[in-house]
Amino acid sequence: MKTWIGAAAIAAIVAGCGGPDTRDEEQAAASADTAVVAPEPGPAAATPAQAVSTADYIAQAGAGDLWEIESSKALLAKSKDAKVRAFAEMMIDNHGKSTAKVKAAAASAGVQAPAPTLAPDQEKMLADIKAADAAGIDKIYLDHQKTAHGAALALHQGYAASGEAVALKQAAAEIVPVVEAHRAELGKLAP
Repeated sequence: MKTWIGAAAIAAIVAGCGGPDTRDEEQAAASADTAVVAPEPGPAAATPAQAVSTADYIAQAGAGDLWEIESSKALLAKSKDAKVRAFAEMMIDNHGKSTAKVKAAAASAGVQAPAPTLAPDQEKMLADIKAADAAGIDKIYLDHQKTAHGAALALHQGYAASGEAVALKQAAAEIVPVVEAHRAELGKLAP
């Protein structure tokens, strides 16, 4: 069975919730102009690569970086855990750099990068972190970070593999190992 992912489903995945929208062959063929085939997850692929348009890639990458920065600032306001705080500081730094990289690549490709805005699910995750008390914020933050980094990895891998703009494909490919390193660091942090 093939999995078809439309632009709305990709946005939901990047926002950190929801899953692929599975449709029958007839429905999928009718919407082929806005859908892409994602490979079935196998033992070698923990996160399926996804293809998105250049505009969607820029918007989703910007939203992801904005969420990472804002959620990390919210964590720093309350957390006392030195390791989690160090991770949050790294997120602010690294996601600021990835935003600059995507903006520069977009400019090089002749595409305007609009100001990023959070998707509704990202707003909810950010609100969860902001509402958490000092005792519970680390767990909520780390759980949401794992979700967000899984989605970010799929986004950047997908664009690096099948994006339309060469400069942005290169930027996405350069961001993938950074996101993978973040995921590795998350795996070392409790809970």
